[in-house]
Amino acid sequence: MLRAERNASANTERAYRTDIEDYETFLARRGTDALKAGADAARAYMRRIADAGLAPRSAARRLSALRQLHRFLVSEGLRGDDPLATVEAPRVGRALPKILSEAEVGALIAAARAREGADGTRLACVVEILYSSGLRVSELAGLRLAALSRDGRFLIVRGKGDKERLVPLSAPAREAIEAWLAERATDPRAAKSRHLFPTSAAAGHLTAARIAQLLKALAAEAGIDPRRLSPHVLRHAFASHLVDRGADLRAVQQMLGHADIATTQIYTHVGGERLKRVVAAHHPLARRPRGS
Repeated sequence: MLRAERNASANTERAYRTDIEDYETFLARRGTDALKAGADAARAYMRRIADAGLAPRSAARRLSALRQLHRFLVSEGLRGDDPLATVEAPRVGRALPKILSEAEVGALIAAARAREGADGTRLACVVEILYSSGLRVSELAGLRLAALSRDGRFLIVRGKGDKERLVPLSAPAREAIEAWLAERATDPRAAKSRHLFPTSAAAGHLTAARIAQLLKALAAEAGIDPRRLSPHVLRHAFASHLVDRGADLRAVQQMLGHADIATTQIYTHVGGERLKRVVAAHHPLARRPRGS
């Protein structure tokens, strides 16, 4: 069902399979299964994973997977009730996304541009696209040449749920892509490849894991702690810096490919500098002389 109806990714399917198999193993030890288990068994399972030290966020994600399993069983007529309907989810505090400052991103881009040769040109292109577009690393790794619009001003990205979205590219990103395409044309591996970043890897293109490794090494060159940098951190920086500079939240949602704007709203909590400017400019008491 996940594959056929929801078009879920392989990673999502693996996560669901792992969660459900663990649940079924627990139920089997109690002499039951997902078709017959009651609410008591479901609560016992949630207590067991909490006692095992699973983080509240991970426990909530697992409960979500099991809820969907039981709703599926009910909808298919395989059982008449949902034993998880009355099971409360663990309380999860929402962590603020980890980001880099604008200055740190600038240092990162400068370090990439300082690299010589085709590998340096490619890395500069990768960093510019990630920061300019907010792409997920999986989306970037698998980009095809056809994703570039004819005028080079946009990327046509196929994201989660196989949904397409149009993402604008900044002038520096367009320049970085043009420079990389010139280098790419000299690479024998590129002759038969449709990917923007072809390699000899089994996937035929630069992988998400390799991009993460390249960014870690680049962070050290830019004077940034490598532990603070990942492809997703650049995605967070893209969104946070846009919101901080007054971008419309709906536009940011569309560019990130978020299905729900509630996911995008987290960036309103990290736009501290913008909020300070708004208060300083518009609050009636912001400009009162000290002591008045």
